[in-house]
Amino acid sequence: MSNPRVLCLGEILYDVLADQLGRSVENVDSWTSYPGGAPANVACALVKLGTPSAFIGAVGEDESGKSLVKLLEEVGVDTDGVQLNSEAPTRQVLVTRKENGERLFSGFKDYDTAEFADTRLKAAELPEKLFVNAEFLVIGTLELAYPETGAAVDRALELASQHNVKILLDVNWRDVFWKNPDAAPEKIRELIKKVDFLKLAKEEAELLFNTYDAGAITYRLNSVEGVLVTDGDKGCAYCLGENEDKFPAFSVPVVDTTGAGDSFVAGFVHQLLQTGVQNLKDAEIVKKIIAYASAAGALTTLKPGAIASQPTAEEVENFLKEH
Repeated sequence: MSNPRVLCLGEILYDVLADQLGRSVENVDSWTSYPGGAPANVACALVKLGTPSAFIGAVGEDESGKSLVKLLEEVGVDTDGVQLNSEAPTRQVLVTRKENGERLFSGFKDYDTAEFADTRLKAAELPEKLFVNAEFLVIGTLELAYPETGAAVDRALELASQHNVKILLDVNWRDVFWKNPDAAPEKIRELIKKVDFLKLAKEEAELLFNTYDAGAITYRLNSVEGVLVTDGDKGCAYCLGENEDKFPAFSVPVVDTTGAGDSFVAGFVHQLLQTGVQNLKDAEIVKKIIAYASAAGALTTLKPGAIASQPTAEEVENFLKEH
Protein backbone atom coordinates (compact mmCIF):
# COMPACT_ATOMS: atom_id res chain seq x y z
CA MET A 1 0.00 0.00 0.00
CA SER A 2 1.51 3.34 -0.96
CA ASN A 3 1.25 6.73 0.73
CA PRO A 4 0.02 5.81 4.20
CA ARG A 5 -1.67 8.79 5.90
CA VAL A 6 -0.72 7.59 9.40
CA LEU A 7 2.61 6.18 10.61
CA CYS A 8 2.62 4.11 13.82
CA LEU A 9 6.05 3.71 15.40
CA GLY A 10 6.95 1.33 18.20
CA GLU A 11 6.55 -2.24 19.35
CA ILE A 12 4.87 -5.23 17.77
CA LEU A 13 4.90 -8.37 19.91
CA TYR A 14 2.97 -11.35 21.17
CA ASP A 15 0.81 -10.92 24.27
CA VAL A 16 0.88 -14.40 25.84
CA LEU A 17 -2.38 -14.43 27.80
CA ALA A 18 -3.05 -16.78 30.71
CA ASP A 19 -6.02 -19.03 29.93
CA GLN A 20 -6.93 -19.31 33.64
CA LEU A 21 -8.11 -16.22 35.53
CA GLY A 22 -6.90 -15.17 38.94
CA ARG A 23 -3.62 -17.14 38.95
CA SER A 24 0.00 -16.13 39.32
CA VAL A 25 2.50 -16.87 36.52
CA GLU A 26 3.71 -20.02 38.30
CA ASN A 27 0.20 -21.45 38.60
CA VAL A 28 -1.08 -20.84 35.07
CA ASP A 29 -1.71 -24.18 33.27
CA SER A 30 -1.85 -22.91 29.69
CA TRP A 31 -1.34 -19.77 27.65
CA THR A 32 -2.63 -18.38 24.33
CA SER A 33 -0.56 -16.00 22.18
CA TYR A 34 -2.21 -12.97 20.58
CA PRO A 35 -0.45 -10.48 18.27
CA GLY A 36 -0.22 -7.09 19.91
CA GLY A 37 1.86 -4.03 20.72
CA ALA A 38 -0.01 -0.74 20.90
CA PRO A 39 1.40 1.00 17.77
CA ALA A 40 0.88 -2.15 15.67
CA ASN A 41 -2.68 -2.45 17.00
CA VAL A 42 -3.38 1.18 16.02
CA ALA A 43 -1.95 0.63 12.51
CA CYS A 44 -4.19 -2.41 11.94
CA ALA A 45 -7.28 -0.73 13.40
CA LEU A 46 -6.80 2.30 11.11
CA VAL A 47 -6.66 0.14 7.98
CA LYS A 48 -9.83 -1.69 9.04
CA LEU A 49 -11.55 1.70 9.43
CA GLY A 50 -10.35 2.74 5.97
CA THR A 51 -7.31 4.93 6.69
CA PRO A 52 -4.04 3.73 5.06
CA SER A 53 -1.32 3.26 7.67
CA ALA A 54 2.30 2.09 8.01
CA PHE A 55 4.03 0.39 10.91
CA ILE A 56 7.62 1.30 11.84
CA GLY A 57 9.41 -0.99 14.29
CA ALA A 58 11.91 -3.82 14.72
CA VAL A 59 11.27 -7.56 15.04
CA GLY A 60 13.52 -10.58 15.33
CA GLU A 61 14.35 -12.71 12.31
CA ASP A 62 12.50 -15.56 14.03
CA GLU A 63 9.20 -17.35 13.45
CA SER A 64 7.35 -14.89 15.72
CA GLY A 65 8.77 -11.89 13.85
CA LYS A 66 7.94 -13.31 10.44
CA SER A 67 4.40 -14.20 11.47
CA LEU A 68 3.79 -10.68 12.83
CA VAL A 69 5.05 -9.03 9.63
CA LYS A 70 2.88 -11.41 7.62
CA LEU A 71 -0.14 -10.45 9.74
CA LEU A 72 0.49 -6.73 9.11
CA GLU A 73 0.70 -7.42 5.37
CA GLU A 74 -2.50 -9.48 5.40
CA VAL A 75 -4.37 -6.66 7.16
CA GLY A 76 -2.99 -4.21 4.59
CA VAL A 77 -0.54 -2.21 6.72
CA ASP A 78 2.53 -0.81 4.91
CA THR A 79 5.63 -2.61 6.27
CA ASP A 80 8.39 -0.60 4.54
CA GLY A 81 9.45 0.71 7.95
CA VAL A 82 9.86 -2.71 9.58
CA GLN A 83 13.47 -3.59 10.45
CA LEU A 84 14.54 -7.24 10.93
CA ASN A 85 17.13 -7.97 13.60
CA SER A 86 19.11 -11.21 13.38
CA GLU A 87 20.57 -10.98 16.89
CA ALA A 88 17.55 -10.32 19.09
CA PRO A 89 14.25 -12.18 19.47
CA THR A 90 10.75 -10.81 18.90
CA ARG A 91 9.21 -9.77 22.23
CA GLN A 92 6.68 -11.95 24.02
CA VAL A 93 4.91 -10.54 27.09
CA LEU A 94 3.33 -12.77 29.71
CA VAL A 95 -0.09 -11.41 30.68
CA THR A 96 -1.94 -12.84 33.66
CA ARG A 97 -5.54 -11.91 34.40
CA LYS A 98 -7.50 -11.17 37.55
CA GLU A 99 -10.86 -12.84 38.19
CA ASN A 100 -12.61 -9.84 36.55
CA GLY A 101 -10.49 -10.19 33.39
CA GLU A 102 -8.27 -7.19 34.19
CA ARG A 103 -4.76 -7.72 32.80
CA LEU A 104 -1.44 -7.69 34.67
CA PHE A 105 1.78 -7.50 32.67
CA SER A 106 3.89 -10.20 34.26
CA GLY A 107 7.32 -10.12 32.61
CA PHE A 108 9.08 -11.77 29.71
CA LYS A 109 9.78 -15.40 30.65
CA ASP A 110 13.42 -16.20 29.74
CA TYR A 111 14.65 -12.76 28.67
CA ASP A 112 15.56 -9.43 30.15
CA THR A 113 13.41 -6.52 28.93
CA ALA A 114 16.35 -4.96 27.02
CA GLU A 115 17.17 -8.12 25.02
CA PHE A 116 14.35 -7.92 22.47
CA ALA A 117 14.46 -6.73 18.85
CA ASP A 118 12.10 -3.78 19.46
CA THR A 119 14.81 -2.19 21.64
CA ARG A 120 17.09 -1.95 18.59
CA LEU A 121 15.20 0.18 16.08
CA LYS A 122 17.85 2.02 14.06
CA ALA A 123 17.33 5.77 13.57
CA ALA A 124 19.44 5.82 10.38
CA GLU A 125 17.16 3.25 8.72
CA LEU A 126 13.84 5.05 9.18
CA PRO A 127 12.44 5.55 5.65
CA GLU A 128 12.03 9.31 5.16
CA LYS A 129 9.79 8.69 2.13
CA LEU A 130 7.04 7.50 4.48
CA PHE A 131 6.99 10.90 6.20
CA VAL A 132 6.72 12.94 3.01
CA ASN A 133 2.99 12.35 2.48
CA ALA A 134 1.94 11.24 5.95
CA GLU A 135 -0.41 13.40 8.03
CA PHE A 136 -0.08 11.77 11.46
CA LEU A 137 2.60 9.97 13.47
CA VAL A 138 1.34 7.86 16.39
CA ILE A 139 3.92 6.92 19.05
CA GLY A 140 4.00 5.43 22.54
CA THR A 141 6.51 5.75 25.39
CA LEU A 142 7.90 2.22 25.82
CA GLU A 143 10.56 3.02 23.21
CA LEU A 144 12.06 5.64 25.56
CA ALA A 145 13.21 2.84 27.87
CA TYR A 146 15.93 1.81 25.40
CA PRO A 147 18.69 4.16 24.12
CA GLU A 148 18.82 2.91 20.52
CA THR A 149 15.08 2.94 19.93
CA GLY A 150 14.80 6.19 21.89
CA ALA A 151 17.16 7.76 19.35
CA ALA A 152 14.93 6.42 16.55
CA VAL A 153 11.95 8.17 18.20
CA ASP A 154 13.92 11.45 18.20
CA ARG A 155 14.69 10.96 14.50
CA ALA A 156 11.02 10.26 13.73
CA LEU A 157 9.99 13.46 15.56
CA GLU A 158 12.57 15.35 13.51
CA LEU A 159 11.19 13.92 10.23
CA ALA A 160 7.62 14.62 11.35
CA SER A 161 8.52 18.22 12.07
CA GLN A 162 10.26 18.64 8.68
CA HIS A 163 7.26 17.28 6.78
CA ASN A 164 4.49 18.90 8.87
CA VAL A 165 3.21 15.61 10.25
CA LYS A 166 1.00 15.93 13.35
CA ILE A 167 2.09 13.79 16.31
CA LEU A 168 -0.18 11.88 18.69
CA LEU A 169 1.37 10.34 21.80
CA ASP A 170 -0.44 7.52 23.58
CA VAL A 171 1.44 7.23 26.87
CA ASN A 172 0.71 3.51 27.35
CA TRP A 173 2.81 3.28 30.53
CA ARG A 174 4.04 -0.24 31.43
CA ASP A 175 6.63 -0.30 34.23
CA VAL A 176 7.67 -3.90 33.43
CA PHE A 177 9.32 -2.64 30.19
CA TRP A 178 11.67 -0.28 32.04
CA LYS A 179 14.90 -1.33 33.77
CA ASN A 180 14.57 1.80 35.87
CA PRO A 181 10.87 2.75 36.03
CA ASP A 182 11.67 5.80 38.19
CA ALA A 183 13.39 7.41 35.18
CA ALA A 184 10.27 7.11 33.04
CA PRO A 185 8.05 10.04 34.11
CA GLU A 186 10.73 12.66 33.40
CA LYS A 187 11.53 11.16 29.98
CA ILE A 188 7.82 10.96 29.13
CA ARG A 189 7.24 14.61 30.16
CA GLU A 190 10.09 15.69 27.86
CA LEU A 191 8.51 13.81 24.95
CA ILE A 192 5.07 15.32 25.67
CA LYS A 193 6.47 18.80 24.94
CA LYS A 194 7.06 17.74 21.31
CA VAL A 195 3.62 16.36 20.41
CA ASP A 196 0.32 17.81 19.16
CA PHE A 197 -2.17 15.42 20.74
CA LEU A 198 -1.88 13.51 23.99
CA LYS A 199 -3.85 10.44 25.04
CA LEU A 200 -3.51 9.12 28.58
CA ALA A 201 -5.29 6.65 30.80
CA LYS A 202 -6.59 8.22 34.01
CA GLU A 203 -3.82 6.69 36.17
CA GLU A 204 -1.15 7.88 33.71
CA ALA A 205 -2.55 11.42 33.93
CA GLU A 206 -2.33 11.28 37.72
CA LEU A 207 1.25 9.92 37.58
CA LEU A 208 2.48 12.62 35.19
CA PHE A 209 0.33 15.64 36.12
CA ASN A 210 -1.26 14.88 39.51
CA THR A 211 -4.65 15.44 37.88
CA TYR A 212 -6.84 13.69 35.35
CA ASP A 213 -8.63 16.90 34.33
CA ALA A 214 -8.11 17.09 30.54
CA GLY A 215 -8.57 20.87 30.47
CA ALA A 216 -6.10 21.48 33.30
CA ILE A 217 -3.49 19.31 31.56
CA THR A 218 -4.03 21.12 28.24
CA TYR A 219 -3.65 24.57 29.80
CA ARG A 220 -0.64 23.50 31.83
CA LEU A 221 1.15 22.16 28.75
CA ASN A 222 0.16 25.10 26.56
CA SER A 223 1.74 23.29 23.59
CA VAL A 224 -0.80 20.64 22.58
CA GLU A 225 -3.93 20.89 20.44
CA GLY A 226 -5.80 18.31 22.44
CA VAL A 227 -5.76 15.97 25.43
CA LEU A 228 -7.79 12.78 25.84
CA VAL A 229 -8.02 11.02 29.22
CA THR A 230 -9.62 7.58 29.09
CA ASP A 231 -10.99 5.73 32.10
CA GLY A 232 -12.18 2.33 30.86
CA ASP A 233 -15.88 1.72 31.41
CA LYS A 234 -16.27 5.20 32.92
CA GLY A 235 -15.68 6.83 29.55
CA CYS A 236 -13.34 9.61 28.54
CA ALA A 237 -12.64 13.26 29.30
CA TYR A 238 -11.30 15.51 26.58
CA CYS A 239 -10.12 19.00 25.79
CA LEU A 240 -9.89 19.61 22.04
CA GLY A 241 -9.72 23.02 20.40
CA GLU A 242 -11.05 24.73 23.56
CA ASN A 243 -13.94 22.25 23.77
CA GLU A 244 -13.88 20.52 27.11
CA ASP A 245 -16.31 17.77 28.13
CA LYS A 246 -16.76 14.18 29.25
CA PHE A 247 -18.16 11.33 27.18
CA PRO A 248 -19.65 8.26 28.90
CA ALA A 249 -18.52 4.81 27.79
CA PHE A 250 -20.91 2.65 25.77
CA SER A 251 -22.26 -0.23 27.80
CA VAL A 252 -21.29 -3.52 26.09
CA PRO A 253 -20.74 -7.11 27.30
CA VAL A 254 -16.94 -7.06 27.69
CA VAL A 255 -14.98 -10.22 26.87
CA ASP A 256 -11.42 -8.82 26.71
CA THR A 257 -10.24 -5.21 27.05
CA THR A 258 -6.93 -5.88 25.22
CA GLY A 259 -6.40 -3.25 22.52
CA ALA A 260 -9.53 -1.25 23.29
CA GLY A 261 -7.48 1.90 23.95
CA ASP A 262 -5.60 1.37 20.69
CA SER A 263 -8.85 1.12 18.73
CA PHE A 264 -9.99 4.30 20.49
CA VAL A 265 -6.81 6.05 19.26
CA ALA A 266 -7.33 4.70 15.73
CA GLY A 267 -10.97 5.83 15.71
CA PHE A 268 -9.93 9.29 16.90
CA VAL A 269 -7.20 9.74 14.27
CA HIS A 270 -9.40 8.28 11.50
CA GLN A 271 -12.21 10.75 12.30
CA LEU A 272 -9.83 13.67 12.75
CA LEU A 273 -8.42 13.06 9.25
CA GLN A 274 -11.96 12.98 7.84
CA THR A 275 -13.16 16.16 9.57
CA GLY A 276 -9.89 18.14 9.59
CA VAL A 277 -7.97 19.42 12.61
CA GLN A 278 -9.16 22.95 11.81
CA ASN A 279 -12.75 21.90 12.72
CA LEU A 280 -11.92 21.11 16.35
CA LYS A 281 -13.32 24.53 17.23
CA ASP A 282 -16.80 23.08 16.62
CA ALA A 283 -18.12 21.41 19.80
CA GLU A 284 -20.58 19.17 17.90
CA ILE A 285 -17.89 17.88 15.53
CA VAL A 286 -15.62 17.16 18.50
CA LYS A 287 -18.38 15.20 20.22
CA LYS A 288 -18.91 13.11 17.07
CA ILE A 289 -15.17 12.36 16.84
CA ILE A 290 -15.08 11.20 20.48
CA ALA A 291 -18.26 9.12 20.06
CA TYR A 292 -16.72 7.39 17.05
CA ALA A 293 -13.46 6.69 18.90
CA SER A 294 -15.38 5.37 21.92
CA ALA A 295 -17.48 3.09 19.73
CA ALA A 296 -14.35 1.67 18.04
CA GLY A 297 -12.91 0.97 21.49
CA ALA A 298 -16.11 -0.60 22.83
CA LEU A 299 -16.53 -2.92 19.83
CA THR A 300 -12.96 -4.22 20.30
CA THR A 301 -13.83 -5.54 23.78
CA LEU A 302 -16.48 -7.95 22.45
CA LYS A 303 -13.93 -10.60 21.37
CA PRO A 304 -10.54 -11.79 22.67
CA GLY A 305 -7.24 -10.45 21.29
CA ALA A 306 -6.54 -6.93 20.07
CA ILE A 307 -6.23 -7.12 16.29
CA ALA A 308 -8.72 -9.91 15.51
CA SER A 309 -11.50 -8.06 17.33
CA GLN A 310 -11.10 -4.64 15.67
CA PRO A 311 -14.22 -3.27 13.95
CA THR A 312 -14.70 -2.06 10.39
CA ALA A 313 -16.02 1.45 9.65
CA GLU A 314 -19.40 -0.06 8.79
CA GLU A 315 -19.59 -1.85 12.16
CA VAL A 316 -18.76 1.38 14.00
CA GLU A 317 -21.37 3.34 12.05
CA ASN A 318 -24.06 0.71 12.63
CA PHE A 319 -23.22 0.62 16.34
CA LEU A 320 -23.51 4.43 16.58
CA LYS A 321 -26.92 4.33 14.87
CA GLU A 322 -28.16 1.84 17.47
CA HIS A 323 -26.74 3.76 20.42
